[in-house]
Amino acid sequence: MDQTLILIKPDGVQRSIAGTIIDRFERRGLKIAAMKLMQVSKELANKHYGIHEGKPFFADLVSYITSSPIVAMVLEGPNAVDVARNSMGETNAGKAAPGTIRGDFALTIGRNLVHGSDSPENAVKEINLFFKKEEIVSYERNNDPWIIES
Repeated sequence: MDQTLILIKPDGVQRSIAGTIIDRFERRGLKIAAMKLMQVSKELANKHYGIHEGKPFFADLVSYITSSPIVAMVLEGPNAVDVARNSMGETNAGKAAPGTIRGDFALTIGRNLVHGSDSPENAVKEINLFFKKEEIVSYERNNDPWIIES
């Protein structure tokens, strides 16, 4: 089963809509394999956003993600990366379609509520940054046959 990392960013936590965002992913059929509320350290933020180091917005990204707690999750399901990204909507929330998390709850690219891995390869890297192997739980849901075709 495919996995992806989802972060409910500080704006989602501070706006008290983390539960609503989690609900969107669960209703879509994705399964929570790990989840925690955490404060991102500057060191972790630098690793997570390392691809953007040297860009003008890098310091703002690090400052923002470390400004308040986040909810980190590993979600699981067929094509988890694509399904999650489609559920989130465009990165620029102003262009995100209604019905998506960003389209329904966000206005700008800088406060777009959620991060989701952009590829299966990056999902593995990002999951390993935020979670230890023993924090990820593998289990069967009773409703999986009604969500996932065998």
